[in-house]
Amino acid sequence: MIDATVPEVGLDKETRDMILETLKKYAERKLTPEFLLELDHNDTFPHDVLKELYDPMSIGLHLLFIPEKYDGLGGGAYDIYRVSEIMASVDLGIATGVLATFLGSDPISVGATEEQKQHWFGRIAEEALLCAYGATEPQAGSDLGAMTTKAEPVEENGEVVGYNITGRKQWISNGGVADIYTILALAPGGPSWFIVDADAEGFTKGKPEDKHGIRASNTAALFLDNVYVPVDRLVGLEEGKGLAQAQAVFGYTRLMVGAFGLGAGWEALRRAIRYSQERIQGGAPLSQKQGYTHKLIVPNAAKLEAARTYIEWVAERLDSGEEGLQTEGAVAKYMATEAGNKMAEDAIQAMGGYGYTKEYMVEKIKRDVRITTIYEGTSEIMEWTIARDRWQEHLKSRGDYYKEWANRLAAIHQEYPDNGANFAAMAMRALAVILERCRLDRLTRNQHVLFRLGELVAYAECAAVFAERVVQKPTEAIQLDVPTRQALARIFAREAALKVAADGLRWTIGAGQTDPNLAASLDLPGIYQAQTGNVADMDFAAEQLNKVFTA
Repeated sequence: MIDATVPEVGLDKETRDMILETLKKYAERKLTPEFLLELDHNDTFPHDVLKELYDPMSIGLHLLFIPEKYDGLGGGAYDIYRVSEIMASVDLGIATGVLATFLGSDPISVGATEEQKQHWFGRIAEEALLCAYGATEPQAGSDLGAMTTKAEPVEENGEVVGYNITGRKQWISNGGVADIYTILALAPGGPSWFIVDADAEGFTKGKPEDKHGIRASNTAALFLDNVYVPVDRLVGLEEGKGLAQAQAVFGYTRLMVGAFGLGAGWEALRRAIRYSQERIQGGAPLSQKQGYTHKLIVPNAAKLEAARTYIEWVAERLDSGEEGLQTEGAVAKYMATEAGNKMAEDAIQAMGGYGYTKEYMVEKIKRDVRITTIYEGTSEIMEWTIARDRWQEHLKSRGDYYKEWANRLAAIHQEYPDNGANFAAMAMRALAVILERCRLDRLTRNQHVLFRLGELVAYAECAAVFAERVVQKPTEAIQLDVPTRQALARIFAREAALKVAADGLRWTIGAGQTDPNLAASLDLPGIYQAQTGNVADMDFAAEQLNKVFTA
């Protein structure tokens, strides 16, 4: 087996493994199911847990995202993904509370001056400050450009010395418990980030939201009434950079939320597998029945691992210093959170009446993971972002963007015929045909068609990246061996090809496409024929998953 490779930027493997093992041991000792269910039932934010996780003398988890030059550990995107998955597999509410500090400090990371970074990262590291990210507003939702919070300059002797901020923020993680807040407000020069202390005059916090899930996290509205901040609290000391800074953040934050969906989804899957090994029906355990494994387990494992591979691909690119990965971050978040949400739903079904009770935890996981398809940009916003950006790539390349990717996959198939790259290439070619037909018939005037294109792009790209990396760069994050993940890659790539072709045909016809031979152009017969061997692959994957996750 080829060793997994990760970027040199960030932690070395030994340090990362030590942090992950420390987290696991802490969770086994302190974050028992009974304790977590009590937090959930009482809607309690666990201050003591956060204090222990942030204690520099024990775990110092907040140091992970602070650069070494500011007394942190200098973790990269890959490290954040690994920790996020582990935390979410334990409790997504606590994960949200811990890692909201990462969100809150990110505008400082991407936009602050060197002096500001020295000051604020130094304080966060030394004082273990909780942070919050104040962007979302009641009427604007994920549309940051529609915000109404204002920052009015305060002048003395003709010089700006500070700002009075007035407005409201909604759905803010750590909103009622943070020590410092980064607040996005509209200054005369445009949207800008400001750093606000929790005890600033005129700054009040709403009561904790009574939420469907992640009840161990604190979510609250923020109210700012002429809250004065000195000019040195303007991130970067220049107005109008806020939206660009927020966009720069999205590659990281959406990756993190994707990892939340991944961690919660895999935990639900593990619980469903272990239950199936003990539950006897018709003289045999459910784990040996295709009606159970091939509907509720294997397809979800394939989606989750496709999403994982895409997350790791994006994380490595971020850690190499590559910029402009907002689209890839959107794909990662969309696929991983939708996959995690679906797995949690199926885990309840897999456990029947037990799954519907709180004792078996999957009911709680389902309520918790649901938020991942909403916060940091809803799934619908992700679909729109993906479709908009890849539509531009299709136009700029004159239709060759996905054709060229399909050709690369065909070459990979020659070297690694078991990866499913040939099926992923089918998905790419079908996607290129659908996009071109949408161009010729101007079908993207229909918003629904545009959104569905975003979904199809996400499936096709995840299938491609999974097939490209499953042998060359196997993950270090899960116990599955390469042949098992190859089977999952083939299963997912077949599904992606069929989804792109069948759903693409459905919606283009529904929107009025004019090509009578479109089905043939999509190679639907070939894609259906490519399903040969799928049940055998699912049999193998089910068997291997049962071996790895023995009760």
